[in-house]
Amino acid sequence: MAVAPLTLDDLRTAGLAQIDPEVADLLGLELERQRGEIELIASENFTWPAMLEAVGSVPTNKYSEGYPGRRYYGGCEVVDEIERLAIERAKALFGAEHANVQPHAGAQTNMAVYFACLEPGDTILSLSLSHGGHLTHGLGANFSGRLYTIVHYGVSRETSLVDYDEVRELAHEHRPRLIVCGGSAYPRVVEAERFREIADEVGAYLLCDMAHFSGLVAAGLVPSPVPHCDFVTSTTHKTLAGPRSGFILCKEEHAQALDRAVFPGMQGGPLNHVIAAKATCFRIAASEPFREYQRAIRANADTLAATLEEGGLDVLTGGTDTHLLLVDLRATAWTGKEAEERLAEVAVTVNRNTVPYDERPPTVASGLRLGTPAVTMRGFDEDDVREVGRIICEALGPSPDLDALRARSRALCERRPLYPGRPAFATLPSAGSEG
Repeated sequence: MAVAPLTLDDLRTAGLAQIDPEVADLLGLELERQRGEIELIASENFTWPAMLEAVGSVPTNKYSEGYPGRRYYGGCEVVDEIERLAIERAKALFGAEHANVQPHAGAQTNMAVYFACLEPGDTILSLSLSHGGHLTHGLGANFSGRLYTIVHYGVSRETSLVDYDEVRELAHEHRPRLIVCGGSAYPRVVEAERFREIADEVGAYLLCDMAHFSGLVAAGLVPSPVPHCDFVTSTTHKTLAGPRSGFILCKEEHAQALDRAVFPGMQGGPLNHVIAAKATCFRIAASEPFREYQRAIRANADTLAATLEEGGLDVLTGGTDTHLLLVDLRATAWTGKEAEERLAEVAVTVNRNTVPYDERPPTVASGLRLGTPAVTMRGFDEDDVREVGRIICEALGPSPDLDALRARSRALCERRPLYPGRPAFATLPSAGSEG
């Protein structure tokens, strides 16, 4: 689409649709995709409208390297207050001694902790990626696997639960400097107090990566790892339902090393508009409506797990303590990749995932990872989620009517609209218009 010539004055006032209709159209398409599909990717969520407003706000214009009261730029009085507010709210929400709210994403939170307490070559003991860990827990191609000596623990073949005896044996054998608990595809409670015991036995630091379940921790629905760990990392965009970003909690004794690891060790100027959104995220997460939302996430996860098992699918560990569950497809004719593609045909969005002791590569995988935060944000209740589970089972069953299943998914989405009435992007006055 051709764009009419614009003057400099036009650029100062024009909205996105006038400046770049191609991008505006793509944003519209993405909004409609989100509205029209049942979102079950466990690491995704639909954030609150207040978050969208904050992320699109004017602190994006402000550079502020350093920390509140200790910046390398002038004019930071307001963004100092924004960051202080985010820090204090994070500490209060999770009962932490210190918080750093500057990391741009989850990977940077773990990187900062490593930089704060390790030297290159030090040993990290962490959950294997194929058993539910994360890329930053030591994948060979990741910075963590390239800079540090990685030893992985796994889950039991029989139970798919963390084998704490194995963790203890490996810790005593390899004497890691840091033990990491938590992951991105582990459906049960992370028993941080048991990891603490093992860490103390070998003189290791303990990090819990609670990126996936931090919203449930904030709501008091799963045990908090904060009292047991030297460091706790998290994103803000999964169960916390905030902006795409991260934060770190730690004991006061590690505060200076951690802050130096984030800046100047790893990042430059923080994203002040995102920190503003984080502050609001933490305020929402301290409220009773947020706790109600988290309770609904849990109820929906249990309902989805039960429905899938009733439909003949194998849910690892028999269910979940959190928002996510793993479906093991090895007893079926489906690979994870094929199942992901089939469910996309009926407007259900999931991601393939390896299962413990998977013999297929991650690009194909033998499982699916499902989560309930996004559908719960739309207002799906247990009856809705039960219908979602039936759609999944029928889509992966013999001779499904894909058109009929797609229609059932669309009907659920229409009954529970996403961002009703909201445009794909902020509508600003056109250049030269009045008001």
